[in-house]
Amino acid sequence: MTALLDVVRAQRPGLRVRLGHLELDEPLLGDTLAALPPGEVVLVPLLFGRGYHTRHDIPAVARAARGHHCQLAAPLGPDPLLAEALADRLAAAGARDPDGVVLAAAGSRDPRSAADAEATARLLSARLGGVPVLPGYAGAAEPGIPGALDRLAALGCRRPAVASYFTAPGHFATRCARAAAPHPVSAPLGDHPALARLVLHRYDQAHSRALARG
Repeated sequence: MTALLDVVRAQRPGLRVRLGHLELDEPLLGDTLAALPPGEVVLVPLLFGRGYHTRHDIPAVARAARGHHCQLAAPLGPDPLLAEALADRLAAAGARDPDGVVLAAAGSRDPRSAADAEATARLLSARLGGVPVLPGYAGAAEPGIPGALDRLAALGCRRPAVASYFTAPGHFATRCARAAAPHPVSAPLGDHPALARLVLHRYDQAHSRALARG
């Protein structure tokens, strides 16, 4: 995550950029906000869909932040910039001519999150020239990675690859990579420049909304 923030800072010198986690890692978002001087803050979720964290956890932290007026940006996905980054990561993994792709995501019980993953799959398919792209999930949703690979096989795909739809390495990314063996698996999006551009785009959208409201 810190590498991504470095790219964001390089693309927008002078913008104060800080990292805050909801759980598991530090610093926690609440602590990051508490360390900032009072004022306007834009929160850009490094999440790819409208799941529970985006709709409940982050707004709850924002409401509890004292001395700050927090503007919540939209989640990163779906967006064509994600398809650009995913395609580049697939090529870097050696999957330059797959005939089918599984978009490997964490998974959520929220149907809006699944709809966002499906939209990203369509964007990636278009980016790859119409190659079938099906979402597959590490948990909480179906199909899993093996099930998505089976569906591609039923479509006649013999050279599938797996696109890792994660910002950074972690439990879910590792789980998806293991489930995808022996097929090629791309690295998480990490510090890809297109992902950094998308973070700034979401920031600009939220900042503009805040200015319009006065």
